[in-house]
Amino acid sequence: MTIDSIARNRFGLGARADEQPPADPRGWLLAQLDGYEPMPAPWRPIERTPARVREWLAQQAAVRSAPAAQRGEIRQAYVRKGREAYLAGVQARADSALQSPTPFVERLVHFWANHFAVSVEKPAVMGLAASFEADAIRPHVLGRFEDLLLAAVRHPAMLIYLDQSVSTGPDSVAGRRASARAPDRPPRGLNENLAREILELHTLGVRSGYAQADVTELARALTGWTLPDLAAAEADQQAFRFRPALHEPGTRQLLGRSYRDEGERQALAILRDLSTAPTTAAHIAAKLARHFVADDPPPALVRRLVDTFLRTGGELPALYRELVAAPESWQPGPGKFKSPWDWTLSGLRALGVQAVPAQRIDYLMGQLGQVVWRPGAPSGFGDVAATWAALDALMRRVEVAQRLALQVGDQLDARSLGPRVLPGALGQATARAIAAAESPATALALLLVAPEFLRR
Repeated sequence: MTIDSIARNRFGLGARADEQPPADPRGWLLAQLDGYEPMPAPWRPIERTPARVREWLAQQAAVRSAPAAQRGEIRQAYVRKGREAYLAGVQARADSALQSPTPFVERLVHFWANHFAVSVEKPAVMGLAASFEADAIRPHVLGRFEDLLLAAVRHPAMLIYLDQSVSTGPDSVAGRRASARAPDRPPRGLNENLAREILELHTLGVRSGYAQADVTELARALTGWTLPDLAAAEADQQAFRFRPALHEPGTRQLLGRSYRDEGERQALAILRDLSTAPTTAAHIAAKLARHFVADDPPPALVRRLVDTFLRTGGELPALYRELVAAPESWQPGPGKFKSPWDWTLSGLRALGVQAVPAQRIDYLMGQLGQVVWRPGAPSGFGDVAATWAALDALMRRVEVAQRLALQVGDQLDARSLGPRVLPGALGQATARAIAAAESPATALALLLVAPEFLRR
């Protein structure tokens, strides 16, 4: 495997046959940090977060005011519009990945969107998932981790997905008022979902020393972080609002530190400390090294990434530069097993595809088991070979490869394509199998499911 192949496949999204290999692969990757466009052409038609939030809030208001018999129809109409917004986002995401001159940064977008995972399994999130990636992830992948964290956890998609939008402090003004109106009902409740995932997934990591009491304290500090009302959303283009009436009063004790009750600033102070904590640095460093280098990342590389994170206060481009500079990143070998998303993108890029209909990519991802923005849990999709390399999953890739190859037909010669998209990586056994294929389409399919192509 050549250094060029590693740059385009391990760091990028797959080599294209029609592109010139970079003369300086490391310089090519680093230059992308300056050339990245957060909202490239495929993303510009996407409805942004304020518009999507207004539609969600308007639907909620319409349901509340409608007769019971009409509420189902109103909800179904919203689901249909949400599906349209979802498919538009899927197309923008795929086309951007296929066309982008900065595939390294596009990969980073996908990495961070999976780190801060939301799921379209919830109908309300389906209409917001594309705007989440457009507004919370894409503008912040080259900034500070703290800013990315705040943008992600305050986005309406995250607030709704993890039920933060309905979390109420039991002793807050709203909580006490609700208890007084209906003393026989259970008190309005504190929801700990977002707090737990911030600690377990987004910052410190699982088994990192926090306790259940820390989860509860963070959940109390986060009360009041919710969506705006419809009037504010329409007048001020708001997508997030802090509501003091929902906030649980009191000083919070978290991980040995005390945080005064300063309303919204209480949770902000906690998140600021979490975003620069050494344990967070270790968690993020290990995930980045695992994604780009190996399922079991080299400890020395992880330590250097931790040091860089702490030295820079979580400046993400500094971490990316360390990854590019690391000798461990450029070791030849099998590398990472591609997820279905990675494999599909790299296959389409190898075949010269520049754009793909949303319904088609959605169908393919459903077949391959990685529906866009629909992980099975807040932890996101798995990032190790064991998640994706089961025999039945590989058979589905064979079926998809055959369909993709048939659509290209004899327009491409796999014998010459292979060395161009996998320079220095194509083994003799694969080359012989391709040469002996009974048709051009069969040869292309063999290339797409070759062991060398299944890894990056």
